[in-house]
Amino acid sequence: MSDTRTRPPTAAGTWKLGDLTVNRVGFGAMRLTGGVPFAAGGAGGGSGDRERSLAVLRRAVELGVNHIDTAAFYFSPTRSANELINRALAPYPDDLVITTKVWPARDPSGAFWWAEPEQLRGQVEENLRQLGRDHLDVVNLRLPPSRATGSLAEHFGVLADLRQAGLIRHLGISNVTSAHLAEARSIAPVVCVQNAYSVDAPGAEQEFLRECGELGIAFVPFYAIAGARREEGAGAAEDEAVRAVARAHGASPAQIRLAWTLEQGPHVLAIPGTGDPDHLVENVAAGAIRLTDEEIARLGSVRRTGE
Repeated sequence: MSDTRTRPPTAAGTWKLGDLTVNRVGFGAMRLTGGVPFAAGGAGGGSGDRERSLAVLRRAVELGVNHIDTAAFYFSPTRSANELINRALAPYPDDLVITTKVWPARDPSGAFWWAEPEQLRGQVEENLRQLGRDHLDVVNLRLPPSRATGSLAEHFGVLADLRQAGLIRHLGISNVTSAHLAEARSIAPVVCVQNAYSVDAPGAEQEFLRECGELGIAFVPFYAIAGARREEGAGAAEDEAVRAVARAHGASPAQIRLAWTLEQGPHVLAIPGTGDPDHLVENVAAGAIRLTDEEIARLGSVRRTGE
């Protein structure tokens, strides 16, 4: 069996977000705030949990992670992901790339609302304040479900202006279609697409992933481990194909899901999130797992049978 716990993020290679080079295994900050993200009533957590979240962030950077995904709306009654990142990592390493997202927001009670175009600058500035930075490396425009077939031009145009003003270095889009990508690229350069994607994702999403690769745009899946369970996280039940490949590699099912995702193309970046130091080490190590063509095809059958 291979050692699946001690491999560095560099084992999976690197990719460029514009002019920013990142290791393909990064870190998602959503779960640092405790509990089930965005659950009714919010997620609690005491000072010990806060210290563990800070330790996870510091450990991630020690392991070589240099790409962290966050958002101002990642918060619970006791913790804010952006504030934790600032507290744990500032002054930031020169090679650290922090990606955030705007359009969704939450009020102090935790309820979601969606920004009008003229409110996007305020969201960008909120991220700047919380992270303690004078510019944001990458900002993703995260589309609401109601815009599945609508235009993003007005909102994306505001971000393009903020990029020209120097508040944002690079732009991405999230929860989008191929048509959205074409529309966004007609307004300003796009360095990444963030969509839900996992081994059991629909085939149409696989085609979109390939399109991004052909355009030289990073595809950054979220819920690569959780799949359809999304914010709830990975469940105890797992497809037999995933379990079998995991046994063959002496790995966990979560590691195999991440490894398969990274096998989909050199432009695919992973941003698994966790508040558990042991899970962090396992997630980072997954980038070194090499699957055979037969294993990749077998895992792909999970997607096809689930459609």
